[in-house]
Amino acid sequence: MRSIDLEKTPLRELNNNLHQLKDGTNETEWDVLNPRGQHAMAVGLDAPVTVNIRGSVGYYCAGMNKQATVVVHGSAGPGAAENMMSGRVVVKGDASQYAGATGRGGLLLIEGNASSRCGISMKGIDIVVKGNIGHMSAFMAQTGNLVVLGDAGDALGDSIYEARLFVRGKVKSLGADCIEKEMRPEHHDALKALLEKAGVNGVKTSEFKRYGSARKLYNFNIDNADAY
Repeated sequence: MRSIDLEKTPLRELNNNLHQLKDGTNETEWDVLNPRGQHAMAVGLDAPVTVNIRGSVGYYCAGMNKQATVVVHGSAGPGAAENMMSGRVVVKGDASQYAGATGRGGLLLIEGNASSRCGISMKGIDIVVKGNIGHMSAFMAQTGNLVVLGDAGDALGDSIYEARLFVRGKVKSLGADCIEKEMRPEHHDALKALLEKAGVNGVKTSEFKRYGSARKLYNFNIDNADAY
């Protein structure tokens, strides 16, 4: 394991070292000490490595992640895992605004609460939040899954496209064109797989409700998309 102390090593040097990693690297385990809430940490990674950040981070941690596993042993500022492509990002504490925004793949697991606009414009990412999420979450969410074990704030799924939202707790209000939908067997199966992937045990899929698009705001009929 390689250990980097950010009280002694500049963040730019850490990120540069991580950017040099390629498939097949022997340096697969990294420990980052004293992050002190710095911004843009472990961004743009593209190698199957694990980075443990021992403390809280600022803006845009693990943004644009590919392949890597990034674990924040603390809380994360705005934009955690923004535009994530693949891999896994875990926030052990809480996450601030727009966590997982525009994410295209991979798994973002937030073990605490997430603030407003969690999963905004998500495009294929899977997001699992063990706590609550704030208002305007999954705004314009296109594809992917948002799983919330706690409650959701106002305007959940406003202007949503085809993303799937699963909420175990209460939803304060739904946004424009977002409605509650039936939990069919395939949705129970998909949710069970997501919970297992996130390491969430002892939770029944029957405790969740599913939300998605009423498809009333589309400027074409999505069922006929192949004909356009």
